[in-house]
Amino acid sequence: MYIKKNFGLQSIMRFSGGHLIWLTAWACLTAALFELTPLKTWMVIPWLPLSVIGTAVAFYVGFKNNSAYDRLWEARKIWGAIVNSSRSWGSATKAFVSNQFTAETAAEAALHSYRKKMIYRHIAWLYALRSQLLIPTPWEHINQGKHVRHTTKKRREQYGVGLLADQITQTELDLFLPKDELERLINYQNTATQIIDQQAQDLKNLRAQHLIDDFRHMELQKILGDFYTFQGQCERIKKFPLPRQYGSMSFVFVGIFIFLLPLGMISEFAKLGEWGVWFSIPFTILIGWVYLMMELVGDYSENPFEGLGNDIPMLSLCRTIEIDLREMLGETDLPAPIKPVNDILM
Repeated sequence: MYIKKNFGLQSIMRFSGGHLIWLTAWACLTAALFELTPLKTWMVIPWLPLSVIGTAVAFYVGFKNNSAYDRLWEARKIWGAIVNSSRSWGSATKAFVSNQFTAETAAEAALHSYRKKMIYRHIAWLYALRSQLLIPTPWEHINQGKHVRHTTKKRREQYGVGLLADQITQTELDLFLPKDELERLINYQNTATQIIDQQAQDLKNLRAQHLIDDFRHMELQKILGDFYTFQGQCERIKKFPLPRQYGSMSFVFVGIFIFLLPLGMISEFAKLGEWGVWFSIPFTILIGWVYLMMELVGDYSENPFEGLGNDIPMLSLCRTIEIDLREMLGETDLPAPIKPVNDILM
């Protein structure tokens, strides 16, 4: 998540600067061919059909960008709900596990141990879910062609690759899960799912010991059901892309428009006089860059869990929840909140 109010010129150029090279080369080449070769009679496109194409492309790219934003914002709302329900889980666990319904009074240390175990396991679920959501899918940028893959890796390094490294998850799981339980859960195909199931089994044991009653058991189980719902919603966004007939065709349409753009611009600027053709170059670059940026913004917003600068800041949210829950347990030796790296909060 980019944390500044506005992108600076350097950030914009870093995001799109490479594309300006071929865009400038194409604008200059068409102008030179028109002015210096006898091809000018074949290189003129009336502005009216080109403007119709440009309008259609703008509407199409706008639809794609709206859809990409919907996916991004839905993902943020899901993680906002995870934050709220996690606090409810910590508060309810702390309040509900008690001696109120037991025939024999359990020691407060034993009760605290039960609470701590279930709250710690929930923190482990957060980091496990984050790790699973960062596993690349075939349509994400890290799995594309050589140039896109290289650029994506470079951006990850630039924005703090340490915040994406899987050893963070391993460290957190080692801290919050007992060793025998970790060794068992980590080998499942969906560790996050099995962690919540283990929570349900522990609730059953607490009910059997009368440390919670039926009502409290149902309330806690309901919160676990909410976690399954949130996890499923995240997995739906992660594992089902923006339909590629929309995502990829907008790229094709923008490419066609940029290819035709200088041919239409030249015919208009040639009417200005001897140097008019050369004046078409900066305007061609500017218009082409605007369309290109619209395409790139949507393209890099449609996958909110791929570990890039437009992502949902899952690590920061996990750390925020961890701090809140551990404070509920009375702990004071707490980790520091996650800090932005190069204006990106992961």
